[in-house]
Amino acid sequence: MSREQRGPNEKLGTVLALAGISNAGLARRVNDLGAQRGLTLRYDKTSVARWVSKGMVPQGAAPHLIAAAIGQKLGRPVPLHEIGLADADPAPEVGLAFPRDVGQAVKSATELYRLDLAGRRAGGGGIWQSLAGSFAVSAYATPASRWLITPADSSVERSVPTVPDGASDEGGPVRVGHSDVAKLREAAEDARRWDSKYGGGDWRSSMVPECLRVDAAPLLLGSYSDEVGRALFGATAELTRLAGWMAFDTGQQEAAQRYYIQALRLARAAADVPLGGYVLASMSLQATYRGFADEGVDLAQAALERNRGLATARTMSFFRLVEARAHAKAGDAAAAGAALRAAEGWLERSRDGDADPTWLGFYSYDRFCADAAECYRDLKAPRQVRRFTEQALSRPTEEFVRSHGLRLVVSAVAELESGNLDAACAAGTRAVEVAGRISSARTTEYVRDLLHRLEPYGDEPRVAELRERARPLLMTPA
Repeated sequence: MSREQRGPNEKLGTVLALAGISNAGLARRVNDLGAQRGLTLRYDKTSVARWVSKGMVPQGAAPHLIAAAIGQKLGRPVPLHEIGLADADPAPEVGLAFPRDVGQAVKSATELYRLDLAGRRAGGGGIWQSLAGSFAVSAYATPASRWLITPADSSVERSVPTVPDGASDEGGPVRVGHSDVAKLREAAEDARRWDSKYGGGDWRSSMVPECLRVDAAPLLLGSYSDEVGRALFGATAELTRLAGWMAFDTGQQEAAQRYYIQALRLARAAADVPLGGYVLASMSLQATYRGFADEGVDLAQAALERNRGLATARTMSFFRLVEARAHAKAGDAAAAGAALRAAEGWLERSRDGDADPTWLGFYSYDRFCADAAECYRDLKAPRQVRRFTEQALSRPTEEFVRSHGLRLVVSAVAELESGNLDAACAAGTRAVEVAGRISSARTTEYVRDLLHRLEPYGDEPRVAELRERARPLLMTPA
């Protein structure tokens, strides 16, 4: 469906020419982005011609998909007003700001939390479906630079006048104490455990955005001392990063980006530089995963630079490991090897008595080996992949089910590249079994990539059997 504007949409025509996208090309891109979110769209070059020449405005998610498609070609976010579609159904670019002022930072974060709930209530993915494909790595530039320049706010104390009972449907502002913060930290710990065991799409994990809206937002808008406020911002930053990580794991890249930006801003208000580095490392992994390896290197190095002399050895090891992942994806074997050696060196210097942050509890030598294996997979060094994967799989645990499944796929790829088809299919079968027990679009994509690599051997019965085992997994919506 569409409605008519007054006259041609010259803005859209101009931007299409600037991006070098034909009418047919835009229609194809919009249809593809819609398919990624379960939408069946059948736009063609005639549809686009009507948008441009007659000013027709497509309804629903289409305007945002158009902006996303053009933005992908230009390599930057494209707001609706730039393409003459600002009066389409609104989907604010909320969550992308990194305000300098603490009060504005609270406003930016709480707006994001409320928007997520509105999307969920609307059904079918809501606002995130409308923003499908709108991830732009350039949106990380300002947050990263502002955090590097000023990684901590001078004061976060907040005093809000009390609203009399009955004066507000939501009640008056609360006075926040350490017990309130403790509840948020407990929620974050529970969410981390469920995410590792069941994937970001598990219903228990998906309660994190609800926790942010119902529990964290009212606290951020309440009154607190500087000491309590720092702790509150830190706990909320952890939860917000987790929401981003879970969105990333389920393929909601645009939602993940917004959560990450707000998590970094909250970490700055908490004056927690290692936590800010952890958020930057998460941004780096996402950028690398999305094919922006150079930006992934920059984000990881930003985390490292600010944490020299502050973070524990284990934390620094993880940051160097993330840097190695980005170098490997970029094809820089020398830089990746140097970062891996540094990561291993930091890990060897860590001790059980170190004051490691609770959010780093997942990181051990097993995890180091798993990521090192992925680095060497990207560098096409199957012997090294096999060596590190064997160590990563030496102690499988029910606590990190998703990680175990990813490691099995990497192992299968290494066996295949070494010419061991039987071993590759065996590891792939075990990976499919694990993937079927969790809700993780990322794990499914790893399995899909393995099957793509096995296509030259499609006539082999063992490959056909693996493909059949994976069919239900690949047919499940992300």
